Parts: sequence; structure tokens; C-alpha cells
Amino acid sequence: MSDGLRLSGGTIVDPANADDRTVRDLWIRGGRVVAAPGPAEADNFRVIDCTGRIVMPGGIDMHSHIVGPKVNAARKLQPELFVAEFGGENAGLDWRTRGNRTVPTVLDTGLKYLGMGYTTVMDAAITPLAARHVHAELEQFPVVDAGFFLLTGNNHLMLECAARGDISRAADFLAWLLDRCGGYAPKIVNPGGVELWKQRRDGNARDLDQSIDGWDTTPRKIIQTIAAAANRLQLPHPVHIHCNNLGIPGNWKTTLETMQSLDGLRAHLTHIQFHSYGGQNLDPGSICSETAQLTEWVNSHPEISVDVGQVLFGATTSMTGDGPLGHWLAGLNGEKWFACDIELESGCGISPIEYRDRNLLNAVQWATGLEWYLAVKNPWQVVMSTDHPNGASFLAYPQIIRLLMDREYRRERLRELPLRVQKRTRLMEMDRQYSLEEIAIITRSGPARLLGLTDKGHLGVGAVADVAVYTPDPDQERMFQLPWMVVKAGIPVMRDAELLQVPRGVTHTVRRELSGCEPTDFEDWFATRHSLRADHLGRGEDATQFSRTIQTENGNGQENSPSMSKTV
Repeated sequence: MSDGLRLSGGTIVDPANADDRTVRDLWIRGGRVVAAPGPAEADNFRVIDCTGRIVMPGGIDMHSHIVGPKVNAARKLQPELFVAEFGGENAGLDWRTRGNRTVPTVLDTGLKYLGMGYTTVMDAAITPLAARHVHAELEQFPVVDAGFFLLTGNNHLMLECAARGDISRAADFLAWLLDRCGGYAPKIVNPGGVELWKQRRDGNARDLDQSIDGWDTTPRKIIQTIAAAANRLQLPHPVHIHCNNLGIPGNWKTTLETMQSLDGLRAHLTHIQFHSYGGQNLDPGSICSETAQLTEWVNSHPEISVDVGQVLFGATTSMTGDGPLGHWLAGLNGEKWFACDIELESGCGISPIEYRDRNLLNAVQWATGLEWYLAVKNPWQVVMSTDHPNGASFLAYPQIIRLLMDREYRRERLRELPLRVQKRTRLMEMDRQYSLEEIAIITRSGPARLLGLTDKGHLGVGAVADVAVYTPDPDQERMFQLPWMVVKAGIPVMRDAELLQVPRGVTHTVRRELSGCEPTDFEDWFATRHSLRADHLGRGEDATQFSRTIQTENGNGQENSPSMSKTV
């Protein structure tokens, strides 16, 4: 009887192990990649012929918005999307055709990620008070592994730490919060700016040294305190930063200052495209790309990484933990919008948005994102993202891949945009074309390394056997839209677009010990400031409630056995 799996004769693309297009077999047992067995054992492995196909690690999206109250608010704001999805002739359609692109249901989100060969995704902005809700949703998330980052940049206790420069207490608070909420990394969104927005309608933080009303602190101090705390804890993924002034012409200066303020600390700057504009403040017509100095800084500072937040043309939804930005975008687009204020922690803004190729602002955004991919020299420092659904749906990744791999196709698309775009960006003069290995880095190996998931993103011995097998195609977009086969933790789960099995995914969390405080210090603070007790947080006193959750010292460890929850 077969007790393993042998993917035979495929072309391996595994840049983490410098294995570039080697034709060989991949051996899998117990959900992990194993060394080739001896002849006597080889017959115990079930063989799947992958001759002529490309074998890669499963895709990893390290910045997306897929679960939690903000996503549900976006669904409620746009019921018309779901009328088309589930009503009339669409009722009962399979995962390939069912589900809107912008805010699909939890089930459809997981299946559509799987349908592109992705096996891990991180939600990038969860407020601590919503963590319990998020774990409940992830229990319904099919096959794909997940995790989430906790919003901390406007948390009142963190503001207190930043005001005092108390990195030790900030680190203990992070450790406590990640453990109690079942989170994976700290997230900063518009540090101090969301707190000012909650105080008054015109409030925001436009400058890193702007004083935050009611707090003896600034955005710069908040960034430095949380980054230092995360580095002190040696978290597998450092602080994840959404800079101030997102989307505002002229914001590149704030972004460069943010990078400089980190002073050698590890950090990840997210949806960097939205933070790379020249022009006059609040004047959309003045926008231009200013990626040159920013990419130069990243190229000379290996401790900094970015994901792009690529804009693609079409209708989508702006969904952000940046409340003042949500309000500004709604006014700019004239669309309906929603805002939410989470006590002592965060806020959010949601509004439908459509990116148009004849709109100068949108076209410059599209070109600016592509500049980032092409200008960062080391592909291990840049990650593919659309900031789903803010720049576009994650389903646009195959289109981005073609734009990166096919220079002439990219230039053809650029020529279709307003001529002024060529004068306001550097894209036309950029000759670089991505190789298949570089695509594997920015969609798989790189995100795994930046997340500290040492047993993911590669196909070496001991790796979790998350594998995507693609059929080569001169049209790279078509090639990456649908893999021939996907293996999840050693189990073939999809082949020729047909779901085979639906094993249970896992939720990654981290744990760190407190060094200078006791848990009761934060529980007491919570009890005196919040309207809810700390027990309301994601894990609380019932840490075993959520069966997907793995809590380890470094975010890796042994996964749950891939028990079957459903057979299709």
C-alpha cells in the first residue's frame, strides 16, 4: 500500500535551494518532502507523472484582506455583488465561476487562492478586539494555511509606551497581545493618524514629527518603539508598516523618512506603491512617480523589505485600517463609504473604487507599482501583492506575472495609457524582464523567508509539501491562472481544476515570553480602559477552541496532521 507520493519527472523551480529547472523526482511522505528512498522502498510511493511540467512550492500571499469585521462590512456595503454571485442562473456554480472578485465569501476566497496554486495567506490588518471573530472565520477557511497581523500603531497602551520610550514594556505588551489574540506579527497603520481622526473629522498625521493630541508622542516615536520591540522579541516577521499619507501626492518624502527612522532595524513596508508619489499635497492631478530614491534606499538596506500593492484597472473595493484615508477616497470617488472606530485600538474605512486606464492618477499608480518590481535589485526584498482588494483582487497575480516577464507586452499596455504617464514615470525606459526563478521568489520563497516560515516556500527535505504544478505556456498569464495540480501538505487537493480533497489548513501564530511584566499588568490595564475584559480577545481562556491554530516559539513547528474534513 502506498504511504508516500512521488511527483515524477517535473522541472523543479526552487530558488531557496538554488534548484533552478532541474528535472528530477520530488518525494513526499507524512506531509513533508523527504530524501529519495532506496530501491526497496520506492515502490511504496504513489507516482504522479509530472513530465514536461513546472513544479514549484505553493504560493504565499503575505499581505491580503480576507477575513474579519472590515471584510464583512465591505460585503454588507455592497450587497449587489452577492445578488449576482448566488442568485438566478449562477446558483450552484462551482468554485471557478462562483464568487465575486472583490470580497468573495470565506469559502470562495480559500478555493480561489488554491485554484491559483497558493497554499498560505496572511491577513494584514486585524484589530485585537476582533481576533476571536477572525479565528472563527478561519475555522471555515478551506485547505489554505493562514495567519494575521495585529493592529498596534494607534493602540492606546502602545501610545503610552511610545510617549515614554519604554521599549521593554512595548515588547512585553506585543508578546502578550500576540499570544492572547493568536496573531502572527505587529502591524502599524498610519501611526498616530487614525487616533487623530477618531478625535476630530479633519484629524490626521501628515508629518512624522507631528504631535498626537492627548499623547506626548509622534508618528516617528510610534514607529521606532514598535519596530524596536518587534526586533527585541526576534519575531519571525518584523513590524509590518503602512506609512502615513497613503495615496497622497508628495508622500514619497514621508516614506523615505520612515525608512530612515528605522535606523537599521528589520522592517517590512507594505503596499509601497501607494506611498511613492511626487506632486502637490492633495492635488491628484499633480501625481507622478518618485520611486527612484526609495528603491535606492531599499537596494542599499537589506534589512528592509516591501510588498508592492499593485493597481490593476477595474472595479474593486478600498478596504483599509486607515480611517481618514477611507474618508478622503470616498470624497474623491463620490462613492458610498463606511467607517468604523474600534475603541482604544484602531479604525477602518471602506468604499467601492474603480481604477480606470484613461484616468491619469490611476494610470500613474499602475506604472509606479511595476517600477518597484523592476527597480529593486534583490527579488528577495520585494513581494507580489495587490493589497487585496485595495489595488486589485489577488486573482490579478497572473496578469502581473506577465507584465513582469514580458517587456514588450508591458510596453504595449503602457502605450495604451495617457501619454503623460510616460513623462511622469520611468516605466518605459526599464528593460528588465523577470525570470521564472524570480517569479518563484516574489510569490513563494521570498514571502516565506520574510515571514520566518522556514519549512515553507521551498522543496528541500523537511519542507511542508505544499506544491503547485504548472503547465508551461508562452502566455505567462494563462500559465499561472490555473495550475495542473496542487498538493497541500502532501495531499493532492486539485487537479485539472477539479477539487479532489479538502484537508484542514492551519493558522500560524507565535509565542514569546514576557521579560519585565506579568500578564496581569496588561489584563488590569485592559479591564480599567476597555469596555470588555481581556478574556474577550481571540484566544482568551479557551486557547484550544480553534482547532486550526498552531502556536509555537518561532511560527513554524510541526503542523496538525492533515486530517480530512471533506472528500469531494
